[in-house]
Amino acid sequence: MNTLNQQLFRGPQIMKRALLPLTALSLSLFSPAAEAIPCQEVANMLNAGVPGNIVASAIRDSGAQYTASDVSCLAKAGAPAAVLAVARSMTATEEPAAAPAALPAAAPRGIDAESDLIGSRARQAPRDLEDSGAGAEAAAGTASPGAVKEAVRLMRNNKPLTASLRLYDLLKSGNYPDQDVKIKYYLARSLEQLEMYHTAQYFFLKVVNKGTNTPYFKYALPKLVKMSQFTGDETELLKVAPKVPVEAYPRGSKNKMYYLMGIRSFAKSDLNDARKFFGQISSKSTLYPRARYLEGIIYNKQGKLKSAKRAFMDVVRHPVEAKDKADLERQNSLIDLSLVNIGRMYYKIERFDDASKYFDLVRHESVYWPEALFSGAWSNFMQNNLNHTLGQLLTVRSPFYNEVDYIPEIEYLRALTFFNLCEYKQVEKILLGFEDKTKPVQQELKAFVKGYATKEQLKMAEQAWDTYFGPNAVATQIPKPFFSKLLRNDDIAGIVSHLKLIDSEIELINQQKPEWRDTVGALLKKVVEKDRIKLKRRAGKFMLAEMARWANSLQDLLSSSEIVRFEVIDAQRVDYQYKFQNPDLANLSGKVDLDFATATDFIYWPFNGEFWKDELGYYHYTEQGSCK
Repeated sequence: MNTLNQQLFRGPQIMKRALLPLTALSLSLFSPAAEAIPCQEVANMLNAGVPGNIVASAIRDSGAQYTASDVSCLAKAGAPAAVLAVARSMTATEEPAAAPAALPAAAPRGIDAESDLIGSRARQAPRDLEDSGAGAEAAAGTASPGAVKEAVRLMRNNKPLTASLRLYDLLKSGNYPDQDVKIKYYLARSLEQLEMYHTAQYFFLKVVNKGTNTPYFKYALPKLVKMSQFTGDETELLKVAPKVPVEAYPRGSKNKMYYLMGIRSFAKSDLNDARKFFGQISSKSTLYPRARYLEGIIYNKQGKLKSAKRAFMDVVRHPVEAKDKADLERQNSLIDLSLVNIGRMYYKIERFDDASKYFDLVRHESVYWPEALFSGAWSNFMQNNLNHTLGQLLTVRSPFYNEVDYIPEIEYLRALTFFNLCEYKQVEKILLGFEDKTKPVQQELKAFVKGYATKEQLKMAEQAWDTYFGPNAVATQIPKPFFSKLLRNDDIAGIVSHLKLIDSEIELINQQKPEWRDTVGALLKKVVEKDRIKLKRRAGKFMLAEMARWANSLQDLLSSSEIVRFEVIDAQRVDYQYKFQNPDLANLSGKVDLDFATATDFIYWPFNGEFWKDELGYYHYTEQGSCK
C-alpha cells in the first residue's frame, strides 16, 4: 500500500470550486568524485536507460572500493549481473570461502566447480540456529536421509549451485514426502546464496504457508522478511501476516509483523486496529519513525489534531542513525514529510501563518521541498500575500522541477493570483494555455481507463502496463513528468524494482551451464515468468487507478478554469464601467510588465528569465497589479 504518497494534501478550496492535489518531486543525489559511485546514483543511471555494461565500466573506472552493504544495495535496486559482478570485484574484503568438500562417489550428478556460476558469487552461508544440530531437525524428531543431509552439507559449505541441483532432484523425485518442507527450505537458502532473491522468496513462502507447526516456520519467516528488502515489494508479506498468530511471531521479526498488520488494517480503514499495531513497535526499531508517522496520519483522519502533531513531531525529533546515504535520505525525507503534514493541519484550521512556518522548515534539498513550496503558495494566497505566492510558484515552475514532476494545478493557482491582482489579460492567457495543454491529456487518460472498465478487461491489466512501459510503448499526449510522478508512487516503485530483479535473475539463469540451466533453471524460469505477469498486472491496476483519479482531477480543473474565465469577463465589464464613469483614470491601465525580485532580504534584483539554483525559493513578484 502506498502509505506515504497517498497522504498528499488534496489542497484548499478556493472560491469553493478547486480541489487541488499537491505533489512530491524526486531529486537525484550525487557524491563527490573521490568516492565510490553510490548505490542511488547507479540506480538513477539504470533508470535513465544507461546500458548495464556502461554503468559497470563507470564503476570500474572510479577505482573506489565498495562494501558488502554497497553490493547489497545495488542488488536491491535491481542492478544487472554485470554491474553486481564489477562491484563485488572491488570490495575491500572478500568473505572467506568454505573449504571444498569432496563429493561422495554415490552422489548423483553435480557441477564440478562453483565458479561456473556466472555473474554472481555464492556467499558463505550464515550459521542459522538450525545449523547447530539442535534446531529444526531436532524439533521434527526425525532423521534426514543421507541424500538430503548431503545436499544441506553442500549448501552450508558454500556450494549453493551444486546443492540446489541436488535439492531439485530430491524434490522432483517425490521419494521423500516427509522431508518436503526441509528440502524446500534449503533450496530457498541455496537460491539466497546465489542471489536469486525472487525465487528464494518463492520457496521460503511455500515453507511459511505450511503453517506455524512446521519446525522450519520460525526460520523461514525472517528469511521472507529479508527477501522483501531485496525485492522492494511487501505484497507477499502482507498476505502472510494475518495468518500468523501474534504468539508465533519470531523474536527478530516481531516489529516487522506488527508493522505489516498495521499497514493491512490501515488499508482496510480499521484505523484503531492499525494504531494499536503501530503502537507496539519498539522505539529502538528502524520502523518506529515510519510507524509514528502513520499514527499521525490516523490521528489526523480522526480529527485528533494535537495527537497527530505530537506523532509527527516525534518523527522530527527521533535520532537519525543511518546505515548509508540512501537510508539517511529516506529518514530525512520522512522528517520533511512530517513537517509538511503539520503545515497542512494548520492550513486546515485556517492558521495560514503557522502553516507557512512549517512548510518553510522543509530542507531545500528534500524531495518534498517543491511540495512544501506549493503548499506555502496556497497559504500565502489565503493571506492575500500574492507577490510571494507568484514567487513561490515561479520556483516550482522552474526547469529544475517542472520537467520531472507533473503539477498542472500550478497554472490554476497562478491564474487565481493574477485574477486577484486584476491582471485579467494575464489570467486569460494562462488559462487558455492551460486548457490547450490539459484537454488532450485528460481525454487520453479518460479513454485509456475506459478501455479497462470491465472485470474481464481488468484481468488483462498487464497489457495496460506494457502500453506505456513495455518494449513497444505507444506515442502519447501524456507528458513525461506524469509518468515520472507515477513511478514514484510507493506501490508502483516497489513492483518496478521487483520486475528488474526478476529480469536480472533470468539473465543469471541463462548464463549457467546446461546441466543446471535446463533443470533447476528451467523450473525457476517458469516461476519467474508466471510471477512477472502477475506483477505487471498489479502494476497495471495501480496505474489505471491513478490515471482514473487524474482524469477526474483534470476534468475538475478544466471546469474550474472555464468558470474563472467567465468571471474574468464579468470583472472586465465592471472595470470598463468604472473607467467610463472615471475617464481621468482610463490612461492608467496600460500593460504591466511582469518582474520578479530575488534575494532573501527582498533586495531588488531583476529576474531575467534565467534560473539559478541558489535563488530558488526566494523570488517575489514586484508589481502591484492593476486593481483600482
